[in-house]
Amino acid sequence: MTSATAGPVLDARSVTGRDLLARLRSLSGPKRKLIAIAGAPASGKSVISGALRDLLQQDGIVAEVVPMDGFHLDNALLDARGLRARKGAPETFDVAGFIALIHRLKREQEVVYPLFDRSRDLSIAGAGVIGANCDMVIIEGNYLLFDEAPWSDLAGLWDYSIWLDTPIETVRQRCISRWLTHGHDPRAAQQRAEGNDIANARRIIAARLPADLTLSDP
Repeated sequence: MTSATAGPVLDARSVTGRDLLARLRSLSGPKRKLIAIAGAPASGKSVISGALRDLLQQDGIVAEVVPMDGFHLDNALLDARGLRARKGAPETFDVAGFIALIHRLKREQEVVYPLFDRSRDLSIAGAGVIGANCDMVIIEGNYLLFDEAPWSDLAGLWDYSIWLDTPIETVRQRCISRWLTHGHDPRAAQQRAEGNDIANARRIIAARLPADLTLSDP
């Protein structure tokens, strides 16, 4: 499949959905649970995260999604560092700020966090909030199971982790489709996918840490 939003099926009718719901319900301890969904660019993280949130909420569990993308460094800072063309690479995020957020989600009741506006290509501070009644937070991002410091510090913070296994060719086609929908012509879309997204995808896959569950594209 080549859709930019396609990915593994996850709903209450699927065996995977029912099994995952049972696993998450069995997590011990009274504290808020943090569920990581990691994978390469365009692997379907946002789609699966939303599906899992809906699945949990249908089962009476208060759940919300927190994307990692709110911690993109601003374009002006990337320009100053010569990293604008590599936006989305590990070094183009505020990783210390993101790790601090994960610790706050574990120990604080209400937590405010930034969101990324893709249409404007910038992060917006204080645009999202996790309420005190939230039982499970689903965090989605490329580098949640990434074996390079300091990202690797995150692995021990997840109560449950999911890796989305997506072939490179599928990632390539989805990334091209994504850039086409954002106004790039076919040549520019392919260049952006090949020059940045695929490089990031290969780096993520090569250094990925073990997950509790792997979901593969059908």
